[in-house]
Amino acid sequence: MRPFGAVLRGLRQESRLTMEELSEASGVSVRAIGDMERGRSRVPQRRTVVALAEGLGLTDTEREAMLAAARAGRPTRAVVAAGVAVPPRSVGDFTGRDAELARLREAAERASSGARASVSVSVISGSPGCGKTTLALKAAADLAPEFPDGCFVVDLHGVEGAVDPGEALPKLLTALGVSGRRLAEEDQQGHAGLLRALLADLRCLVVLDNARDEAQVRPLLPAAGRSLVLVTSRRPLSGLEDVDRLPLSEMTQPEAVELLRKIIGAERADAEAEAVARVAQLCGCLPLAMRVAGNWLTVRSGWPVDQLVRRLADEERRLGALAAGDVRVEAAFELSYRQLTGQAARMLRLLSLVPGPDMTTSYGAALTATGVFEAEDVMEELVEAGLLRTTYVGRYQLHDLLKLFARARLSRDEAPDEREAAEDRLHSWLLETAVVAGRWYLPEYGKPPSTWQGLDPLDSEEQARAWLENEAAAWLAALRRAARRGEHTRVVETADAMGWAYHVTLYLGHWPEVFRLSSEAAAALADPRRQAAHLNYYSVVLSACEHNYRAGIERADEALECARLAQDLSQQGWALLHAVWPHRQLGEVQEGFDKARRAADLFEAADDHVGWLDAMGFYGGLLRRLGRSAEAVAQHERVITFLDEPDCPVTGHAADYFLAAALEALGEDWAALGQWREAVVHYRRARAEFKRIGVPHREGETLLRLGEALIELRDTEEARRCLRQALALGDAADGSDLETVQKLLDSLPAE
Repeated sequence: MRPFGAVLRGLRQESRLTMEELSEASGVSVRAIGDMERGRSRVPQRRTVVALAEGLGLTDTEREAMLAAARAGRPTRAVVAAGVAVPPRSVGDFTGRDAELARLREAAERASSGARASVSVSVISGSPGCGKTTLALKAAADLAPEFPDGCFVVDLHGVEGAVDPGEALPKLLTALGVSGRRLAEEDQQGHAGLLRALLADLRCLVVLDNARDEAQVRPLLPAAGRSLVLVTSRRPLSGLEDVDRLPLSEMTQPEAVELLRKIIGAERADAEAEAVARVAQLCGCLPLAMRVAGNWLTVRSGWPVDQLVRRLADEERRLGALAAGDVRVEAAFELSYRQLTGQAARMLRLLSLVPGPDMTTSYGAALTATGVFEAEDVMEELVEAGLLRTTYVGRYQLHDLLKLFARARLSRDEAPDEREAAEDRLHSWLLETAVVAGRWYLPEYGKPPSTWQGLDPLDSEEQARAWLENEAAAWLAALRRAARRGEHTRVVETADAMGWAYHVTLYLGHWPEVFRLSSEAAAALADPRRQAAHLNYYSVVLSACEHNYRAGIERADEALECARLAQDLSQQGWALLHAVWPHRQLGEVQEGFDKARRAADLFEAADDHVGWLDAMGFYGGLLRRLGRSAEAVAQHERVITFLDEPDCPVTGHAADYFLAAALEALGEDWAALGQWREAVVHYRRARAEFKRIGVPHREGETLLRLGEALIELRDTEEARRCLRQALALGDAADGSDLETVQKLLDSLPAE
């Protein structure tokens, strides 16, 4: 069959039309017609051929012949220039990524339909080994039928030996059918323009794999048309405009297990399902690591999977063990590491010292002894390099395997004294900030002094609480380190600051360890008063967090002995008082009542107003339990009257908490007397106070009591709303209370 250009020229000449006249009649540019006739460009798409046929006034038979010549002139996807590959057959064991593939299919549909004014470009970015190329090739294989003019892959070698756009453009243009003579006539700018013109007229899928930066990619991106370009890069290429961004992270645990199952075989994987799951966990569900592990097991088909688990369990050897043939996980990390600036490389090394699962820029600042903004700039460089990821606003995360890589580089590239100094700075900052945050809740402290300047703002109770919660894993690790190093005073002082903070974050569950460490540190200091105080704290949280009531009483008894040795009346009162609730939970009401009354007397003698308020709350509650609810009402009203005094010595969070607790207690008193409307009034006030000061476990408890009272008043719908509000608190509320709430809700008649 004659070339399309010759066919077009013959038909034009038979119609006695100049190029200019055919251009005017068809709407196709003179230059495009000339290039086609001379064979200097690929043949056009169907719509262009149809436009030319109409401009030439061809019959149906002549038009079909012209379309046939055009189809015959198009190179198949198997015609490829050097340096440009046709997408290989999709990886047979490709697993997961359903959401990402769906997004890429949507991008293809938008491109094919011409729904956008410009070409669809999707940037797939992520850390080394997260499967960017595999995803792009899988998408290309799946979507190839949607792009009849070709599907091409260009490896830009962005991590090492990057391909210059001046090299990539001719290769891609050659694959698209542009002649060598035409290429020789144009410079790089001309090549970029020619690529844009071709892709504006064709429907192609182009994968630009392993891009280094925006400058390498820009000349390869078309400006309009119905093509789709997929760009993979370790960097997000945030400088590119009008692109879709698809950040890629590690697989989910089930996806990682399924991938390993496909690689080593279902029978073998299912026989050692627990070991397979452990391999996925130790690989951090990173696709490259999973594939290396799977290949390692495939070669060693006679070995149990647990053998690999044992190799990977050793953190010092894990990265070295993740190697199969010439594929090494560590090598993928090393390539990105080499491209970092000196500051960023050092930051990556030091971030391996962070003990928690994620971090803020303040961690980087503390480690490097710089300001927050300076640290942020360097950490963002790591994000751009794909070595650090953002989890949500203001927080960063280092993948487990990257953390091991950074830790190895820290040992190799950082002097031991510099490493220890950085670690000391980090842990000192964590504990100092924890002290300031915890003191927000202490009656004698509250807001930090104006002279205090920390890396994080703690200007309100909300900020203090958020810091204690968000950084809990890190400051607890710092406390453990201080305890191991025998820094007893620091441990005690940190826990001292938490004397009231645990009330608002009780559900975090780490408080028994905090106060166990502090009571041990106080004992090591041979300070009986401090030992009594921290044994008292320990007693409370054993009962409240672990529901270990007998152990709570035992620690309180130990605290009482220490307090007597120190001749401290307040701590004696607290030791008695902290045994009251566990006695009550164990059904030992009289023992609890006696200790509450003795504690109140001791607090009054010591002029300890906070202790007295707490003791009166327990005392009133036990009066109710003993059937003396009217007396309990009088005691709780006495507490509220004391707190309402204009010169009340107890202020701040402590006063707010005692008021809310007294209101809830009054609700229970009135409920015990069968005065349900009075009970509802007080429960509502108590709930509002607990919500305002942020004590979710007490708020949930009060909502439960309110729901019960409303049911007694036959207000089923309002009760249902209250119980659902309690459930909505989720993990922040007491779990046992939530079970009761659900049972009560289920017992209500259907809506």
